[in-house]
Amino acid sequence: MAEIKNYTLNFGPQHPAAHGVLRLVLELDGEVVQRADPHIGLLHRATEKLAETKTYIQSLPYMDRLDYVSMMSNEHAYCLALEKMLGIDVPVRAQYIRVMFAEITRLLNHLMWLGSHGNDIGSSTILIYAFREREDLFDMYEAVSGARMHAAYFRPGGVYRDLPDSMPQFKVNKIQNQKAINRLNANRSGSLLDFIEDFVQRFPGHVDEYETLLTDNRIWKQRTVGVGVVTPERALNLGLTGPMLRGSGLAWDLRKTQPYDTYDQIQFDVPVGKTGDSYDRYLVRMAEMRESAKIIQQCVTWLRANPGPVITDNHKIAPPSREGMKSSMEDLIHHFKLFSEGFRVPEGQAYAAVEHPKGEFGIYCVSDGANKPYRLKIRAPGFAHLAALDEMARGHMLADAVAIIGSLDVVFGEIDR
Repeated sequence: MAEIKNYTLNFGPQHPAAHGVLRLVLELDGEVVQRADPHIGLLHRATEKLAETKTYIQSLPYMDRLDYVSMMSNEHAYCLALEKMLGIDVPVRAQYIRVMFAEITRLLNHLMWLGSHGNDIGSSTILIYAFREREDLFDMYEAVSGARMHAAYFRPGGVYRDLPDSMPQFKVNKIQNQKAINRLNANRSGSLLDFIEDFVQRFPGHVDEYETLLTDNRIWKQRTVGVGVVTPERALNLGLTGPMLRGSGLAWDLRKTQPYDTYDQIQFDVPVGKTGDSYDRYLVRMAEMRESAKIIQQCVTWLRANPGPVITDNHKIAPPSREGMKSSMEDLIHHFKLFSEGFRVPEGQAYAAVEHPKGEFGIYCVSDGANKPYRLKIRAPGFAHLAALDEMARGHMLADAVAIIGSLDVVFGEIDR
């Protein structure tokens, strides 16, 4: 019988578990991974370089397209960095809206991760379940910004506009009659806040459904328990953040340790794992979804009781109202100057980081006093996580490499930034 020799395998980029744009060169001994070498650059977006040629406000929509599963979280870090450099205050109502949409984004991200990770390991059912809830979350994005994904809703100094008083309604069509449409529109008859509140009251029941499918599922546990173990010390040394770090038992969460916006006013827990394997990272993300629903509910309650402005009144940074622009020459000039030239940021540098669904997402910006950044550096969590893949995959089987990539929750828009 022939001896099994070491050989090299190209895993991806076309492999469905490589999520399109990861080329992973695996050195195998039979079916055991000896070395994993991730090659990036297949989705290079040049965002950092492009930002040097755009005004600050023109660069904002590029942020949505970094991690294109956690759109508003990317915008959040960018806006915080600019606000730090400009020294402007954000209205409290805008801060609560940001926190609420940051958590809606966390749900969007974790549902996408859960569906695709489950699908990679062989459960296509969970993908359909997760996408069912994502539709409602996209409706929230669309109601507030007009776009279902790339919202450009967070702006330096606040948010683009206040929450709408009504939700778009479904209409009768060839497939659904009036009775079916009335059922679909039952939770859309009020404001966006009513729709969000209805969702967060239903959502824990949906998480129970996901857990019924997977948490004690024998096959799921065989594929994830003890796979890709990272000790707390190695997790710190490798630069892991977010659920990857908390899965190893370290309760580090920027929302608690370095609070931004109104996170210090909100009650929530930071879930942590014990063993640092793929199963623990799954449990941490499931618990995070439950905590996010609690945070969103607290924001809804506060926003109902506290009307107010949602963006700074400094018209050198934020545009004046449409009504004011039509009656005041000064407002019209502010609007024209803002959108043709942008605003100038004082000389200096700033770093702002948020607890992105994947980990610490940071923006380091250097200004030379112009209307565009001298240098923009993006600290993407997925980049450090992918770098840890070699250490996590060694000694595991080829099939386990798929489970480990899934548990990393990588999106290449931010890795190939």
